[in-house]
Amino acid sequence: MSDPTAADGARRNPELRRVAMRRQVAEAGFVRVDALARHYGVSIMTVHRDLDELERRGFLHKVRGGATSAPTTTFHGDLEHRMQAQVEAKQAIAREVLASEVEPGRIVALDDSTTSLMLARLLPERAPLTVVTHFLPVVRALAAQPGIELVGLGGRYDAAYDSFLGRATADAAAALSPDVLFLSTTAVADGVCYLQSLNTTITRRALVASAARTVAMIDHTKFDRRAPHRLVGIAELDRVVVDGGTPSRTVLELRARGARIDVVDVVDGV
Repeated sequence: MSDPTAADGARRNPELRRVAMRRQVAEAGFVRVDALARHYGVSIMTVHRDLDELERRGFLHKVRGGATSAPTTTFHGDLEHRMQAQVEAKQAIAREVLASEVEPGRIVALDDSTTSLMLARLLPERAPLTVVTHFLPVVRALAAQPGIELVGLGGRYDAAYDSFLGRATADAAAALSPDVLFLSTTAVADGVCYLQSLNTTITRRALVASAARTVAMIDHTKFDRRAPHRLVGIAELDRVVVDGGTPSRTVLELRARGARIDVVDVVDGV
């Protein structure tokens, strides 16, 4: 924010300042509290209050000396940060799923994961399709595409996830019967998929229960991690597609638990 007028506006207006701080942390990955105080011409305590509010909304995670947008053991990660993470692995998984799971004329449900967004961008290749989602980036990606009928799941909007989440969204999902649900997860440990947010978990459980078939798309960074909320046992899913960076030991252990896992290679530059 090099514009002095904009900086002065952010100093005087708490909401403008918080929006600017959120973007700054998302772009940098980590920003120190004292640097934010100097940048916006406010006190250290004011910055702490701003970061507390942004953390409460799910946009960042406060750590010692500053704030981060990167995923931690207690924070799912800022959406912009997640969009840029493991892109090649997610693309490889999405292309495999498109080729083997998506047929014209089907009703396809997508959760609010960034891997589902990768798949959504490929779906016009299989039109006509009906796509059910509560994730606004998917809606934006498919809204003008011929042959794609969009069904949006409403409810309470969560800006940190750019999606509709919670009980109302879950109720809307329960009223539908998609042919296949494509989903991801925050963490997998001991054969169980976990999520960071309770409202995300409520919504995704309803989607899992409503779909005739469930296909999980999980990149290698999600394994041997934990998050607070249990989503589903990995063996309860119809299929799991992972990238080649997933340790073979992990794949063998999950198969021994009854999971149906396919591994796809990641080609550089895909």
